[in-house]
Amino acid sequence: MTNVSPQKFGLAPRTVLEQIDQSTIAIVMNRKSRIIMADGKKIVEKAQAIKSVQPALKVALKATAPICSKTIKFLEAEGIQLIPTNDV
Repeated sequence: MTNVSPQKFGLAPRTVLEQIDQSTIAIVMNRKSRIIMADGKKIVEKAQAIKSVQPALKVALKATAPICSKTIKFLEAEGIQLIPTNDV
């Protein structure tokens, strides 16, 4: 898994992207506070920016924080795979 430059997709430099495999890229959120719907909408916007540059890529969310159940359903409906991690 290698890091990918967010500028390549027109995203803010602070956005952390990780190449999972040839066809999947993950948006990494490394924080302790719960991921809520407001965060989910921003994640979907980032995913759409990635897909506008490379439509064949699948987008995943790699998060260390707990995710609100409503947000999980929202992200899955948008086609964003969830990858929970236990890193601190």
